[in-house]
This record gives sequence, structure tokens and C-alpha cells, in this order.
Amino acid sequence: MSELAISAQHLAKQYEIGEAQHNTLRDQITAAAKSILRLSDRKKRQKDKFWALKDVSFDIKKGEMVGIIGHNGAGKSTLLKVLSRITEPTKGRAEINGRVGSLLEVGTGFHFELSGRENVYLYGAILGMTKAEIDRKFDKIVEFSELEQFLDTAVKHYSSGMYVRLAFAVAAHLDPEILLIDEVLSVGDLAFQRKCMNQAQSLRESDATVIVVSHNMFSIKAMCDRVLYLSHGSVLADGPPEEVIPRYEEDILGGKGALDTPRWAQAKLGNDATQRPVTIADMRILDEGKEPRTIFDFGERVRIRIKYEMRQSLRDPNFVVALVRSDGVGCCNYSSDLDGLEIPTTLGAGELEVLLPPLKLVADLYAVHIVVWDGKFQQLYGAQIGGSFHVRHELFSSHFGVYHEPAEWSSQCPDLAKK
Repeated sequence: MSELAISAQHLAKQYEIGEAQHNTLRDQITAAAKSILRLSDRKKRQKDKFWALKDVSFDIKKGEMVGIIGHNGAGKSTLLKVLSRITEPTKGRAEINGRVGSLLEVGTGFHFELSGRENVYLYGAILGMTKAEIDRKFDKIVEFSELEQFLDTAVKHYSSGMYVRLAFAVAAHLDPEILLIDEVLSVGDLAFQRKCMNQAQSLRESDATVIVVSHNMFSIKAMCDRVLYLSHGSVLADGPPEEVIPRYEEDILGGKGALDTPRWAQAKLGNDATQRPVTIADMRILDEGKEPRTIFDFGERVRIRIKYEMRQSLRDPNFVVALVRSDGVGCCNYSSDLDGLEIPTTLGAGELEVLLPPLKLVADLYAVHIVVWDGKFQQLYGAQIGGSFHVRHELFSSHFGVYHEPAEWSSQCPDLAKK
């Protein structure tokens, strides 16, 4: 049996809603003083508690690269904080066998009033490096971060990407046996993301254990041998990426799979699809050449083929294709009525097809919702989830918003024009 790097046994973490997390001595003293004033309010406080982690158990072998996925609030970051000893579990225990380097949310371990140079030493000391070790590696850390010109600037003036550069540079040069990485890497630019991933791969080749929290399924599939899927603080699945990721993607579409009714439409349409004026019998996601696809590169075109059953003679039926991102954000809609297509109103089976414009959506997973309205968007006739597809791009993630299109830029240099 391979040596274990991490063994988590029945981990649980409870927080109070509205309470800050007390990670420093000052925080703990303040919290203790406040608790004296609330002793008479125990019943109310009990109601305000929630479990961020619930009975989480797993073993990770030395040299494994493990991805942790799940919806926002699933407990991913809390788990990394417990493993990195930033916070103590309420129940259970975690055995860590090896030197740990962690890169959690932006700014963790930094003092905003200190300079970048001073924070290299502060953060390095927090991670367990000696001053002599930091002195020896200082030039390499600075070179890796690419922030030499800002080194004596207070980090409160840094951007999120600059925080990440400096923090990862320090954590990477700890030469950790276990590296914990949160979603923060997606804040950096493309070149730096690649550098960080290459560094993580290099650590893995030296038999280090790497744990990555990410919403980017492409990174998880490409890097990890194994995936833990967390939901509401519990482990729902643990296994190879090709088995766990499809389950996660199916869950975030709404739980019941393709052609299910979106939750928002249930109250208006009822649960019995056979009683609706229109139902979607089938929906296919194709590429521009009409071949089935589920992964599209940024800028490619998606073709949606819809087969439907019209049970009532409707006035001006208006089919809408809506693209909904994995976090529930409705990104765009395409309407047959607004685009000038007149749908036949004859009863029975029908088929239509729409070729979407070149994809400008950022990289993520998108569910396709088919919604049928009247021409004025007042009367709802039908609504179903038809399936999903990925948009792939190395740089444009949800940190860039919903979509990206190039703008037209110009610059003027009056002083140069005079010369």
C-alpha cells in the first residue's frame, strides 16, 4: 500500500451565520468578549449555525493529484482551510504527512500595509520557511512572480492578479510535499496560469501531492487522476474524472437530466408535460457541420435541432433557446419570433433548427433551455432543459464576465506628436 499523504476521518466544520471566521488571536479575543454578552441568547444562536463540512472522510496517497469540485458553498474552500491548519475542524481529524504549501483565497497570509518584499518573508514564515531559506530563494521567488518593479510597493495597491503571482511564487518555492491550490489561479493572466500549472506538474513529478479546487472542468480533466465531488458539505462522489465530472454536470443542470422542466416554470406549467400546449420531444446539440458535439471552442457556432409536439393550436408560438451557465446565470436568448421565423401552428409533430452566432461566451458549462412563449412573451406554453455543452478557452473564464468581444482601442501621445 502506498504511503498516505493525507488521511481525513469524519471531518466536520460548523459556523455561525453572520459570524466572522476567527483565525487570529485578536479575532478570538474579540469573539470571546462578544460571546459573554450573548450567553442568554443560546437558543437563537443554535438556529443560526450551519455545517460547512459534514462527516468528510478520504485518503490521498503520496504523489496523487486530486481535484475537488462542487457548487458554490459546497465546502471546498473550508476543506482546504482545515487541511492547511488555517481553521480547526469542529469534529473529526486530518493527518497530514509532509510539508504543506497552500494557496487559498487572494490575500490569505498577507498584510496589506506591508510591501511585497516584506510579505514574501511574512507569508514564507507562515508557510514554515526559515528566514535563511527565504533569503536563499528570494531572487527565484521574485523572478517567478514577475513583480520586481512593484516589490517595495504596499500590497494594498496590488491587483488580484498581483496577489496571486506573489503568493504562488512563495508557496511554490517552499518545495512542499503537499500543495493545496484554491480557485485563485484563474485570477492570473493566461501566461501565468500556465506557469503555475507547469509548476504544479513539476511538483507532482517530484512525487509531491497536489490538491486543486476549481470550477474549470478542463483543468481538472487534464491534470487530475482523481476527483472529489462535494455538495452541501458532504462527499457525493470520489473517483476518476471521467466518472465523477459527468455526475456533477448532470446535477447542476437541475438534477433530473435532459428534457426536465426548469424549476422556475414548474408553477406555471405543472408537473404533467402531456397536459402542456407544447412539449419538446428531443433536442440535439450539433456543430456547424451538423455533427453531434458537446465541446466547442470560443468563436465556433452551435446548431440546436429541436423536435416538438404541439397539442393545441397556438397563436404566434415563439420558440426561445436560452443558454444558462453552470452557476445559474442566464447568458443569452435567441427567439424565433424576434429573428423572423414563423412557426407552423398545425397540431402534431414539428421540427426546427437554429444556428447560433459565433460563441463569445466565456469558458464554462452551459445548459440549453427551450422555452415556448407567445409572440409578446406573456403566455408560457412550454419550457424544458435540453442538454448542455462546454465552451473552451484558455483565458476567458467567468472572471471576465459573461462574454468577451474585442473593443476598438486608440491612443494619443500629444507630446510625441509635437516632435
